[in-house]
Amino acid sequence: MSQSNTSDPQSTTLLDVQGLADQRGVTLNQVGVKNVEIPMQVLQKNGQTQHVQTVATMSVGLPAEFKGTHMSRFVIQLNEWSQNRTFSLDLKEFLVEAKQRLEAPSAFIELKFRYFMDKPAPVSDMSAPMAYECILKGSLDEQDHYRLILSVMVPCATLCPCSKAISDYGAHNQRAEIRADIIIDTTTDHRVVWIEDVVAGFEAASSCPVYPLIKRVDEKFITEKAYDNPKFVEDVIRECTLFLRDYKGVTGFNLSVEALESIHAHNAWATHAENFFQESY
Repeated sequence: MSQSNTSDPQSTTLLDVQGLADQRGVTLNQVGVKNVEIPMQVLQKNGQTQHVQTVATMSVGLPAEFKGTHMSRFVIQLNEWSQNRTFSLDLKEFLVEAKQRLEAPSAFIELKFRYFMDKPAPVSDMSAPMAYECILKGSLDEQDHYRLILSVMVPCATLCPCSKAISDYGAHNQRAEIRADIIIDTTTDHRVVWIEDVVAGFEAASSCPVYPLIKRVDEKFITEKAYDNPKFVEDVIRECTLFLRDYKGVTGFNLSVEALESIHAHNAWATHAENFFQESY
């Protein structure tokens, strides 16, 4: 921050205003760039690499004595990692590099992307890609304390136990959304919480998964599976809680389940958090 970017051939002749001193004595928590669209590579559980289109937010802490930060350096680093590196759901190395590049006391990054998994239908086995909304948030503070949060949204189906119990035949069902912010343990060997595992665990907690492609035999199976497995949102969130408690590498989480109701004018919703303290990113 206190030095001009020497990689810029014009830096020796053009005034570096953001590198000037500031006299107001106000330290800023975060200064950076938002909504940077850039492709990235993410390591899958099977060891292969998936190319994802990310929307990045990146920032650093700014000491009181500096007027501004070098915004171009954020994009330069993102671009270099886009071309040459693979994220293994671990952002520490990226954040260490960001602190060095920007001579900053702390660094933050958020990557939003859609993660695709090939998903076969339950009976016909016909397969198509299924997209899951994901966010990775990483921070590295002045004491080099590293924190990582993985957020995942998993669509599923729920069938109402009450509707089934009181009806002579049938029961109302609907699509639901399970959302989780998961704090990953960055101090042990269990540093990766795989998106594939989270999806499988949450789908098992629902009445039935949803699929991108189904034939009639699949539709029959899905309808009957949901009917045989009725769940309130309270049931789903409790099952998701037990799954995350048992997952090695998870130290805390914030869960929500929302049923997009089919016969009510409102949605059913539940939330639960354990050992979760949301940081500002």
